[in-house]
Amino acid sequence: MRIGFAGLGTMGGGMCRRLAEAGFEVAAFDLDAAAAERAAEQSGITAAAAPAGLAAPVVVTMLPDGAAVRAVAEQLLPAMAAGSVLVDTGSSDPADTRELRELAARYGVHVVDAPVSGSPAAARGGELTLMAAGDPQALDLAEPALTALGRVYRVGPSGAGHALKALNNLLSSVSLAATAEVLLAGRAFGLEPAVMLEVVNASTGRNHASETKFPAHVLTGTFDSGFALRLMLKDLRIADRLLADAGGRSDLGRACRALWEDAREKLPEQADNVELVRWLESEAGRELRS
Repeated sequence: MRIGFAGLGTMGGGMCRRLAEAGFEVAAFDLDAAAAERAAEQSGITAAAAPAGLAAPVVVTMLPDGAAVRAVAEQLLPAMAAGSVLVDTGSSDPADTRELRELAARYGVHVVDAPVSGSPAAARGGELTLMAAGDPQALDLAEPALTALGRVYRVGPSGAGHALKALNNLLSSVSLAATAEVLLAGRAFGLEPAVMLEVVNASTGRNHASETKFPAHVLTGTFDSGFALRLMLKDLRIADRLLADAGGRSDLGRACRALWEDAREKLPEQADNVELVRWLESEAGRELRS
């Protein structure tokens, strides 16, 4: 089966290679032509010179936002056959996803939003979590490609996947910030961060940040989870709108977004999202590494 793939960055590069390893014939495109040429060094992948060259029964995108997906789609859709499926695996605004579905429908093309959760290593290993949404027929067509990338959850109609992704990243961000605040307070009291994490991870306070991000990316001093802070903030802004639309109190969500907005102003453009902790360390005047 031929698949098109657009976006060969930190996550997309690994996902593209994973599809080729799973036996798909992959046409790959990136604005950075050199990235596509590097991907094409692997058996099963060919480089496309333009988005139209990706036309296939299933085309997967892993791009920064809905605007980037739209730009690719406007060139790609006229070349796609009716009944084909365009799958957006990045973190887009659900409103953009629904607009894309309307555009694709003019060409008889289905749209599936299937944002992923997981690390670059999970992308390379086919161990991602995919939050797939759209028409059942379209999901069935996309299923072979999606299952090669990880575990697929069908979460609802068009836009539901991107909504859930934003809300998940809000929860992830709250956990990261709260864990940092707790560890910095404990450090001030004289507790060792590694000891605190060991106990927290054996107790009710454990979370993904305490179990994975702090041991692997903070205490090591690498701050390299592979997901940019600016992209996390984009998802927090989407989640904030979803919370506002839902009504009711959303104190933690608003506070978390405000914290990330502040960090975004102070940190470099390409800062990793876990560098939020480095910034909080500087604000507190202490580090979590010995």
